[in-house]
Amino acid sequence: MTDHDLTISLELISARIVRLRGENVMLDADLAELYGVETRQLLQAVRRHAARFPDDFMYELTTDEVADLRSQSVISSAWGGRRYLPRAFTEQGVAMLSSVLSSPRAVQVNIEIVRAFVRMRQVLASHAGLALKLDSLERKYDVQFRVVFDAIRELMAKPDRPVRPLGFRSDDG
Repeated sequence: MTDHDLTISLELISARIVRLRGENVMLDADLAELYGVETRQLLQAVRRHAARFPDDFMYELTTDEVADLRSQSVISSAWGGRRYLPRAFTEQGVAMLSSVLSSPRAVQVNIEIVRAFVRMRQVLASHAGLALKLDSLERKYDVQFRVVFDAIRELMAKPDRPVRPLGFRSDDG
């Protein structure tokens, strides 16, 4: 990505948003690439302004989380020669990055990333609404199908009166 190409698609950003600890986050290496800086530069700027990044804005991944992401092919197995575990930035942490990385590119990229987070939240909300509607329909149709199943069971039940055997019978026995 070059400096003159500030148009970043929502799909490109959305593909880099991962779900960790119950929330959507972006990894430091992905953010650095989008901002057009090296990961170490991004983390150095974050360290200089550590007070702006509390634990609910940014946190270090555990080795289990890294292994999980690696198995899902979200991060490379080599981490690019890193000595430290990757950091995850929440939506608020990404927004705070724009104040730490104050280049015009950082501002533009940040706007697109925030838009991607908002869009993902909207999609998740619509899915939640759809799930509620589906639950409602399922409850409604369960009652209707119960009637059908009861009718089938009634048809399958043994009759009350004895059934005469079919076929030819002789009077002898």
